[in-house]
Amino acid sequence: MKSSRKQEGVVLFVALIVLIIMTLAGLALLRQMGAGTSIAGNIAFKENATSVADRGTEFANAWLVANYAITASDSIANGYISNWGTSVDPNTYDWDAQAKLLVDDEAQTGNRTRFIIHRLCEFKDLSALAPNQNCSDSPVLNSGDSRGGASYPGILPGATSKPFFRITTRVDGPRNTTSFTQVLVQ
Repeated sequence: MKSSRKQEGVVLFVALIVLIIMTLAGLALLRQMGAGTSIAGNIAFKENATSVADRGTEFANAWLVANYAITASDSIANGYISNWGTSVDPNTYDWDAQAKLLVDDEAQTGNRTRFIIHRLCEFKDLSALAPNQNCSDSPVLNSGDSRGGASYPGILPGATSKPFFRITTRVDGPRNTTSFTQVLVQ
């Protein structure tokens, strides 16, 4: 009988250790589930910010259509720069001073949208059709050598050249979400 009473204390000790291990495993599982939910939430915020950037791009494109006649000169207040000489690293660019802010987006979606437009031409204050202007649409004249095939003219008759414009949009959203998009339009 003496030996059986000593063993009863050991069973209680083993049961407590197993209970502690199960509690720790349950806590680890709960913590892992919380991380997954957090990651899913962050992805949703990022997708929302990227979709809001489309609105900024559409607004910038509408500005270009309405103001195409004055695109030879800068309009910093409207986020427009008329030449490609300006370096644009989205992470270091001065978005507060040189970009157009869409004020209404922050109230509607919780995002702050800003955009800049670059005319992809070498010189500002010069028309895209000027003879010494170098724009992104400058045609490469066909030399006539087609290596055995038909040769087409370098510029089609009646075609007018238009420069490309690069629209860069930055969206700052909840949880420090930042999204950048770039679109080329003509």
